Amino acid sequence: MANYKKFDPRLESLVVETRTVFDPEVESEIQQFDEQLDSKSGQDVDTQQKLSSLIHSQPQLATQIFYERAHTGFTREITVTREDVERLFTEIASAWR
Repeated sequence: MANYKKFDPRLESLVVETRTVFDPEVESEIQQFDEQLDSKSGQDVDTQQKLSSLIHSQPQLATQIFYERAHTGFTREITVTREDVERLFTEIASAWR
């Protein structure tokens, strides 16, 4: 039987929907960061959406992942933690080298 609380490549092929939850500490920091970027750029910046897209494009990097069974497949829910954000930025930085 599949473990629905860790990354599973077999279940990935059946994911039909994604959902992202942010750790409260991370969410607070992102909101503060976005407010600074909004005021400097004069545009609405949505860092949560960008981080959500990044982590779902590489779900194997997520520390908290949960697959919820649906009628047509699975919903992948990732809770973004500080470690996930650091890992994503490390991956991005190493890709630019």
